[in-house]
Amino acid sequence: MTVSVKEENWVGTKEAAEFLGVKPATIRDWIRKGKDIPRMKIGKAWKFKYSELEEWARSGRAADK
Repeated sequence: MTVSVKEENWVGTKEAAEFLGVKPATIRDWIRKGKDIPRMKIGKAWKFKYSELEEWARSGRAADK
């Protein structure tokens, strides 16, 4: 079953880190340093979409800075 972007759920820092193969602390560090990792703040938590993370990593922007 294919999930459309509209139906895609937001995931937390832990899941985003696992998806990218890094530690959650690395994700938080990237955010603090202003790296353009796609995210949205919902309440007090950073949330991510796998499709946006995959596009970001494939674009090469993940290697910037």
